[in-house]
Amino acid sequence: MGPDMHMLPRESHEPLHVAALYRFTRFENCEGLKAPLERLCREQRVRGTLLLAPEGINGTIAGPSEGITRVLEAIRALPDCAELDVKLSGASAMPFHRMKVRLKREIVTMGQPEIDPRASAGTYVEPQEWNALIADPDTIVIDTRNDYEVAVGMFEGAIDPQTTSFRDFPAWFRHERERLLGPDYIKGGKPARVAMFCTGGVRCEKSTAFLKQEGVDEVFHLKGGILKYLETVPAEASLWRGECFVFDQRVTIGHGLAQSTYTLCHACRRPVSAGDAASPLYEAGVSCPACHSERSEQQRASCRERHRQELLAAAQGRAHIGAVQIKLHDGHTD
Repeated sequence: MGPDMHMLPRESHEPLHVAALYRFTRFENCEGLKAPLERLCREQRVRGTLLLAPEGINGTIAGPSEGITRVLEAIRALPDCAELDVKLSGASAMPFHRMKVRLKREIVTMGQPEIDPRASAGTYVEPQEWNALIADPDTIVIDTRNDYEVAVGMFEGAIDPQTTSFRDFPAWFRHERERLLGPDYIKGGKPARVAMFCTGGVRCEKSTAFLKQEGVDEVFHLKGGILKYLETVPAEASLWRGECFVFDQRVTIGHGLAQSTYTLCHACRRPVSAGDAASPLYEAGVSCPACHSERSEQQRASCRERHRQELLAAAQGRAHIGAVQIKLHDGHTD
């Protein structure tokens, strides 16, 4: 069994912790950080994905409490990472197939290389103060996540950009700018006030910096993202509607960061509701209503065989070498 295939014992009842983390900083030698960090994670039985780029670190990892603690200590010891942003939650089963540390150009891909969140990100708003901000009719609330994430839940009254990739966000904003901000703003009248949110906070670091670069001065974002809001704001006081998509095998979570009701289409990595699963276009591991038309019968046959192999491997208590890791968009998995 190769080094990617390490597993927690199937019979183990050891509590699992999930850490969604990011930090914008300046790494001079990402290549030199990769191997030691990956080795430590494997030694500590930690799985998930960490992204390293010249602009910082981003990712979601899971493992036993002591292992997660040791890995977080090591990351906080990296240059300018003492203030690492971390959201902790639990999982009933290991939500990742393997451990990967990947080198990237950006830790969250926006395609705007001139943006520096360390210098120009928007103003943080604590979860406890978020409701008042977004309930104000003068606040424009924008969800920076992708369409399949928004489909399972969002804040009441928020604008959905209907983007399929975070890279699409700048073009969407520039196209919709006048409609969103109104003639008073365009003519130099009352300044617009924009509040933005994402899963864990990392996408908003860039999107708020982007809006400020575009000349919007009053830009705010939810500190800690939706994850921190769902952890700290009680359901009875919440303005969140639905569930929150997360980038691991839990698929969605609700208030208190409890695992929720969606499953995952292992063909396209989109969330699957109970209604989707009842559709004739749904076949576990092969297709769902969202992706059935995107694939040929030959591609579905390939997915079907891969799914069969994964089920066989799971029954034998081993990880399938072809298992696909959920792609990180917000670092946590954002």
